[in-house]
Amino acid sequence: MPMSTEYVARETASNLWRNRLMTIAAVLTVAVSLSLVGAALLLKQGAARAEVEWQRGTEVMVWMTSKASATEISSVGKQLRVLPYVDQPCVFRGHRYDYLEAKRLVGSVYTESGVTPAQTPTSWRCTPVHPQDASAVIKKFSGQPGVMKVTAPLSQIRTEQHVINVLQIVFLLVALVLLISAAVLILNTIRMAIFARRREVSVMKLVGATNWFIRLPFMSEGLVQGLLGSGVAAGVVYGLHVVLDRVGSSTSASVLAQMRMTGWEVFVTDLVVIAIGVLIGTGGSAIAISRFLDV
Repeated sequence: MPMSTEYVARETASNLWRNRLMTIAAVLTVAVSLSLVGAALLLKQGAARAEVEWQRGTEVMVWMTSKASATEISSVGKQLRVLPYVDQPCVFRGHRYDYLEAKRLVGSVYTESGVTPAQTPTSWRCTPVHPQDASAVIKKFSGQPGVMKVTAPLSQIRTEQHVINVLQIVFLLVALVLLISAAVLILNTIRMAIFARRREVSVMKLVGATNWFIRLPFMSEGLVQGLLGSGVAAGVVYGLHVVLDRVGSSTSASVLAQMRMTGWEVFVTDLVVIAIGVLIGTGGSAIAISRFLDV
C-alpha cells in the first residue's frame, strides 16, 4: 500500500485532534517529567560551575621574610612560573601592599604593635590549577631560603570539594531517576492512547495495510507529542535559569551566584531536553504500536 508524506501529515493531524484528550495527557506528561529532568541537569551544571568559581578563588600565598634578599624573592618567582600545577601569572606583593592589607584586616592592633612597612613580609600569590594542588605548593616552598611560611585555605578547600562532589552526584542520580520515571510515564501514556485505538489498527491490518503504513502515523504523533511536551519543559528550564540568575545576582556572595550559567549552557540543556522528548515520544509510539500489529 503506497504511502506519502502528505498522508502521514494528514493522518497525524487528524488523529491528534480526534484523540485530543489523550494527546493533551501525553503532552502534559512529557512536559512535567522532562521539566524535572531538565531542572536536575541544570542544577548539576550549576554545581560544576560553582566548583570552577571556587577554584578561581583559591589562593596560595608564599610569604617571604621581611629580610629576604632580591635573589631569594626572584628564585621563588622563577620556580612558581614553571610549576605546571599553578595558574600564571603569579603576583608579587611588596612590603607596603602587605602592610596596608594587614592594617585593613587587623585594624589598629597591627599599627599599634609597632610593625613598620619594612618589617612586613612580602608575598607571592598564586592560584593552583586545582584546589588540591595547594598542598603541593606548600610542600615545595616550605623551608626554602627566604621563605617564612606558605599558607592556603586547605580546610575550606576540602569542605568545598566535598560539598561540590556530593551535589554533583546527587543531581546526577536525581536526573537519571527522573529520566527513567519520565520514560515509563510517557510510554504508559502513549500505550494507553494506542490501546484505545486497537480496533482501528486491526481493521487497517485486515484491509492489507503494511506494518510501516500503520506505524508511521503513530510514530509521527509521538514525535509531535514529544516535541510539544519537551518544548514546554525547555521553557520551564529556561524560566528556572532566569529566576536563579536574578536571585544569584542580588547576592553575589551566595552559592546561587556562583552557580549562575551562561545563556549558551542553558540553550544546550534545553536542546538535550527536547531531544529526549522527541526520542521518547517517537520510540515510545513505535514500541507501543508493535504489540497491536500482529493480528
